[in-house]
Amino acid sequence: MHGYGIIMTIILGGIAGFIAEKIMNFNTGLILNIILGIVGAVVGNFLLGLIGVGMGGLIGQIIVAVVGACVLIYGYRMIGSMR
Repeated sequence: MHGYGIIMTIILGGIAGFIAEKIMNFNTGLILNIILGIVGAVVGNFLLGLIGVGMGGLIGQIIVAVVGACVLIYGYRMIGSMR
């Protein structure tokens, strides 16, 4: 979440993590939602950067964070199913 302060990043991360949690039917708490949202934003921006797409603005960054968090949840489930 480039260009936002730490408080706004935490708030946006929490919102994005919450939305991803509901989309993927993955029960987590507030702290993990925030972490998923923030790390999801980093992952999402990285993946979009690889294909040359940039999403600016507040809504765009939330969408990117949600997609990134969903990718993280999916990856976690795939690793968990290998056991």
